[in-house]
Amino acid sequence: MSHPDAPKPVQPVPTTSEEALAAARARFEVLDLEGNPAPLYVAEFDIGFLVHAVMPPPPPGSLPPLGGSHMVIAKGDGAVTYVPNFPPESAIELYRSLRRPNG
Repeated sequence: MSHPDAPKPVQPVPTTSEEALAAARARFEVLDLEGNPAPLYVAEFDIGFLVHAVMPPPPPGSLPPLGGSHMVIAKGDGAVTYVPNFPPESAIELYRSLRRPNG
């Protein structure tokens, strides 16, 4: 049984990066420092699609904003999981450890 506030799975389950991006755009919006929607990118990997925004560099002399998250859509069932705003490779490894804790 899933938590009532858990994101609903994406249906139909995406099979391509383009389908994952289209599904993500309907439920995942990241705003840049000016409040505009940031471009979303997809990294496909063995068990899912990592959807992440690439933000422009902060103005000189300022720090990048903290926080944020990436969305992962599982290839097997369309389950949506949010992982921290780590570099894509690290976010994928974290997701794998969450999905396959014993393997």
